[in-house]
Amino acid sequence: MDIPQLEIGGFSFRSRLFVGTGKYLRDGEPDYELMQSALDASGCEVVTVAVRRERLIDKAGRSLLDFLDTQRYTVLPNTAGCFNAADAVRSARLGRELLEGLGNAGARWVKLEVLADRRTLLPDPIETLRAAETLLAEDFIVLAYSNDDPVLARKLKAAGVASVMPLGSPIGSGQGVLNANNIRIILEELKGDDAGYPVIVDAGVGTASDVTIAMELGADGVLLNTGIASARHPIAMAHAMRHGLEAGYLAYHAGRIPKKLYANASSPTTGLIEASGVRT
Repeated sequence: MDIPQLEIGGFSFRSRLFVGTGKYLRDGEPDYELMQSALDASGCEVVTVAVRRERLIDKAGRSLLDFLDTQRYTVLPNTAGCFNAADAVRSARLGRELLEGLGNAGARWVKLEVLADRRTLLPDPIETLRAAETLLAEDFIVLAYSNDDPVLARKLKAAGVASVMPLGSPIGSGQGVLNANNIRIILEELKGDDAGYPVIVDAGVGTASDVTIAMELGADGVLLNTGIASARHPIAMAHAMRHGLEAGYLAYHAGRIPKKLYANASSPTTGLIEASGVRT
């Protein structure tokens, strides 16, 4: 069974796995070659990049963007590290300027991330919605990182964001999908009368089974970074995440059997040999 392309923000992608570019380190310094290999192994077509200068340029003056094939990948600039709407809007504008200069297709879109505090790194719902409204008025294609809150998800979709991206669990925590019920409600409400509306689960992925679970809930894709970059063997984990996503998508659309309290034999129950030797 072929997995259909993901339609999102006017783009079409074969891969439904979005992968970040941060945290690839060797001896405490950025390892861009490892990043390149992991991205390739993941099969992703969309890579996210934090556009703040201190995240783009390392101590040696090397730019992360110099190590990305911007003809191969669609870059999704994100506003990571922003804690209010004004900073997020400024970062989004910077991302657009950078990618326009590189001729990358992702210049007009942005993964909007407005955080509430440095301890939890949870999204600030009020500032997120405020920033989304500003960016949409400036003709950005907005993919909005949000809490697993169905009410906020409805408001973001109504505002016009191209995709709502509810968290599985806090950024970098590796806890997987903590609140499957809320993700189900978000999917039901956002896709109830608009089956093609894309919902991407974002953040908290620790291993391939977390990706599978998110996809088995009916998500259209998964965005992750730490789960690959901080794994003991990032390239092997990138392969695992790729296959975990495909397995989850296929399982969801195949339709799992209902859970039952008691056993239900898979072999026929007629014609059994009884203790007396008489067949029934």
